[in-house]
Amino acid sequence: MMTPAAIAELRSGWRILVACALGIAASAIALPYYSIGALTKPIELETGWSRSDIQFAIAFSSGLGALTAPLTGWMVDRLGVRMVALPGFAGVALGMIVAAMAGSPLVFYLGFALTALLGAGTNPVVWSKVVTSRFDHARGTALGLALVGTALSAILLPVLITSLIQRTNWHVALAVVAMLPLLLSLPAAWFWLPSEPARTACAAAEPAVSIRSAVLSLRFAVLAISVLCGYLAVSGVLTSLVPAFTDRGLPPARAAVIAGTVGLAMIPGRVLIGMLIDRCWAPAVGCVILLIPAAACLVLVRATDSLQLTLCCLALGLAAGAELDLLAFLTARYFGRDRFAKLYALLYAGLAIGSATAPAMFSRLREVSGDYAASFLSSAALFAVAGILLLLLGPYPAMSGPSDEGLHDDAD
Repeated sequence: MMTPAAIAELRSGWRILVACALGIAASAIALPYYSIGALTKPIELETGWSRSDIQFAIAFSSGLGALTAPLTGWMVDRLGVRMVALPGFAGVALGMIVAAMAGSPLVFYLGFALTALLGAGTNPVVWSKVVTSRFDHARGTALGLALVGTALSAILLPVLITSLIQRTNWHVALAVVAMLPLLLSLPAAWFWLPSEPARTACAAAEPAVSIRSAVLSLRFAVLAISVLCGYLAVSGVLTSLVPAFTDRGLPPARAAVIAGTVGLAMIPGRVLIGMLIDRCWAPAVGCVILLIPAAACLVLVRATDSLQLTLCCLALGLAAGAELDLLAFLTARYFGRDRFAKLYALLYAGLAIGSATAPAMFSRLREVSGDYAASFLSSAALFAVAGILLLLLGPYPAMSGPSDEGLHDDAD
C-alpha cells in the first residue's frame, strides 16, 4: 500500500507524468530504436543494404545521444525542462523526415544523427530530472509511470510501421512516425511541463556529493558498467525480434504483433518495479528483474512456436527499459538530487553507448553465424552480468545535509 503522502504526490503531479510519458515515447532514443526492427527487413528487400548496415543507424541516434547527454543535463539545470524539450521534439521530427527520404545508407545515417543532435532535449535526462525533483515519497512509482512511454513505443511502432509498409512503403511509414513528436508530445510538454528550472525540495534529506567524488567512487563505476551491459543486452535483443521471427517463418504482421507484446508487459512491469523500489532495496529488485530476460533469451535461442515466442517477449517486457527507471532512482538514492542531472547524464552516456552499438553488432553476429542464436545467448549473459553487478552497490548511503562535502564513508 502506498502512503497518503505518496498518493497525494501522484494525484497532484499526474499531468507532469503524462507529459513525461508522451515525451519519452517520441524521444530521440525511443522513436528510432523501436522503429528500426520493423523497418530492417523491408529496407533490406527494397534496397539490398545489409541488416547490419541498416541497424548501424542506431549507432548515430543513440551514440550521439551519449555525447549530448552531459550538455542536456547542464541545459536542464539552467533553462528548465520545457525550454529544452520543446525544440527537441521539432528536431526529432526533422531528423526522422530526413531518414525517411534516404536513398543511400549515408543519408539514412544523417537522418538518425540529426535526430540525436537536434532532438537531444528529449532524452531521458530531461524526464528523469523533472520526476526526481518533484516526487519524493512516490519517486520510484512516478519514474515507472513517467517512463512507461517507452512501452507505448514498443507496442505501437512495430504494428504501425508494418501496417503502413503493407499499404505503402517504408519511406511513408517513417515519415508518419516522424510526425508523432509534433502531434502528441509537443502539445503535452507545452501545457503540462514546468516552465522554470526544477528545484530540489528535499536536498537536505539526501546524500550530498560532489561531482568529482561521485565519478571517482566504486559505486559509480559499478552502476555505469551494469547499465552498459544491460543496454547492450536489451538493445541487441529487442531490435532483433522482428527479423529473427520472420527468419523462422512467421509472417511480418504476426512477427510485429508478437514483438509488440514486449511493450504490453513493459507497462505493468514498469509500475511494479517502481512500487517495489519504493519499498525494497532497489539493487536486489534490479538483479531479479534482469535475470528474467536472461532466462527468456536462453529460450529464444531455439524457440519457433508462437506461444513460446510470445511468453519470451512478455518476460523481456517485464524488464525491458528497467535500466532507465533503476538508473534514475539509484542515481538520486546513492548520490542525491542536488547534482542529479549532471551525474545521471554521465551514466546515461554509458546506457546510450550500449544502445548505439548493440543493434549493428548483433546483426553482424547473425550474418557471421547464420542465425540469431548467438545474439540471444550474448544477451542472456549480458543481462545476468548487469543484474549481479547491482548487488555490489551496497547499502544506501547515510542521509546528510547539503553542507557536507563528498560521499560518506559507506558510500565510497
